[in-house]
Amino acid sequence: MTNLNQSAGNQLLRPRTIISLLIATIFLAVSGYFTYTFAKRVAADNPIVAQPDIDESVPVSAVNTSLSAPVQSVSESVEAVESEPEVETVPIVQEPWTGTSRVTVLMMGIDRRCGEVGPVRTDSLMVVSIDPIGKTAAALSLPRDLWVEIPGFGVERINQAHYVGEIIEYPGGGPALAVDTVEAILGTDIHHYATVNFQAFVEVVDLMGGITLTVPEPIDDPTYPDECYGFDPFSIGAGEQNLDGATALKYARTRATQNGDIARAGRQQAVVLAVRDAAVSQVGELVLKAPRFWDTMTENVATTMQLEEALQLALLLPEIPRENIRQGVIGDDYVFKVQNADEQFVLVPRRQAIRDLRDELFALPGVDSAAAADREARLREQFEVEDATIALYNGTQTFGLAGITESWLNKQGVTIATLGNDDLSTNVSSRIIEYGDHPATVDLLVDLLDVPPLNVESGDVPPEPGIDVLIILGANWDIPPE
Repeated sequence: MTNLNQSAGNQLLRPRTIISLLIATIFLAVSGYFTYTFAKRVAADNPIVAQPDIDESVPVSAVNTSLSAPVQSVSESVEAVESEPEVETVPIVQEPWTGTSRVTVLMMGIDRRCGEVGPVRTDSLMVVSIDPIGKTAAALSLPRDLWVEIPGFGVERINQAHYVGEIIEYPGGGPALAVDTVEAILGTDIHHYATVNFQAFVEVVDLMGGITLTVPEPIDDPTYPDECYGFDPFSIGAGEQNLDGATALKYARTRATQNGDIARAGRQQAVVLAVRDAAVSQVGELVLKAPRFWDTMTENVATTMQLEEALQLALLLPEIPRENIRQGVIGDDYVFKVQNADEQFVLVPRRQAIRDLRDELFALPGVDSAAAADREARLREQFEVEDATIALYNGTQTFGLAGITESWLNKQGVTIATLGNDDLSTNVSSRIIEYGDHPATVDLLVDLLDVPPLNVESGDVPPEPGIDVLIILGANWDIPPE
């Protein structure tokens, strides 16, 4: 891809061009989208210069995650602008995003305490997706206690994926494993990631003079953690509040509300929108702070997205009406709250409900949902190859439930070899027991029957000779409506 300075004929960058680059990259890292006003002002100040297309085929793990490469050239330009009088230059603005495929980015807030070095966990996860054809954007927050399968590792909280990826030296590191984990639970492709240190958030909010938002309920958190494993009590009243960076971070991170982690995810999205609104309202003032924004970003943000890509997406956003920007949180309706083997409360995903939410947010009219369809096609193809022998047992007191379910599964392309009754008729939720190695069969049945990951297990001796997979129906199962 053409270097920004080269495309300008080695001319100096105007301050407004610099701030547009900074704000574009920062807010893609924080929230993934901007407002109509900001993108319109940037586009109006600069003529369009054609740029080459972006190759979206490069996998996330193959892209350089460091932002250090473009830092030097732009930083030198900033110093030149500050030390020399402004001269006529060739403005640098690219065409809006010209691709036709949906662009999806995983945003990760990194939880690093004072004195810590090495692998860290993610404190927040947000998937931001932009559809250039349907002119829509969406943000979906995933609670950190979501109990999921981490590829190649096992079942754990989703916030452990980044940590595990660093420990086991997963290809692409912790961010790549976090991406693969989120892709698996959502059943959708993620093209880029961005990791943001909390310090970046605090500094950005303070540079903008704080943010204003409406707090729906008072919060009192006497055990809010400080950065060194102690406490830093936090409280805030209901109503409109003006928050500096540190207070905004506490408001976004505290779990001292009735719905804990899930309510927190909703607050994080509200804070992101407030940050965006603050930036939009003071673009002129932020121009003078460009070097400080740039320093904060390069020290605390890592992303696979290039500056060119960030700006192209920023210039696409004027075409997305505000009513087409949607938000969602994986909340109570999408999880089971259970205790794991360590007697810790976790959120076990209701897979089909989560994917319905995904479709509601991301697969709006005009959106190309080819990625999700392709995943299902591959799963079905591998399911046919495995050709597993499946048994279906009724684990409830509902007479005939296994037979009715067999008929429904036959319509879904799944053949049941044998029916039976479980030794227990008091199973609360459905279970799947796998004998041998039949991952596609298990994944397909999990999707169809909405079986929690905690209820998928491996067995040694099947209940009948030749059985590869056993389904035990629980009281939570009901035939989906036609």
